[in-house]
Amino acid sequence: MFRKDTIKFGLLLGFVAPILSLVIYYFVKFFPLISVKDFFGFIGANTNQITAISVPCLVLNIALFTFYTNSQRDQTAKGIFAVTLVYAIAALVLKYVL
Repeated sequence: MFRKDTIKFGLLLGFVAPILSLVIYYFVKFFPLISVKDFFGFIGANTNQITAISVPCLVLNIALFTFYTNSQRDQTAKGIFAVTLVYAIAALVLKYVL
């Protein structure tokens, strides 16, 4: 389906990794006490938590970016980097607009 070094694959990895990290963060920190709906309500009500939640999500993208850069798959790394920038800007906008 995807070649090993394409921007599309990097965009897909960069998009999926933070969502996976958010799901893991929810299950580790909040699962038995708070439902998913209440979790997102909590994030909306406490804007200082946006940073605390977005950092682990972006760290996974940074690790993927580093891996693909070191393995010289630069096109995939470019896709991951682009999505990481979008996530970081979105986290900043959400933090200061909400």
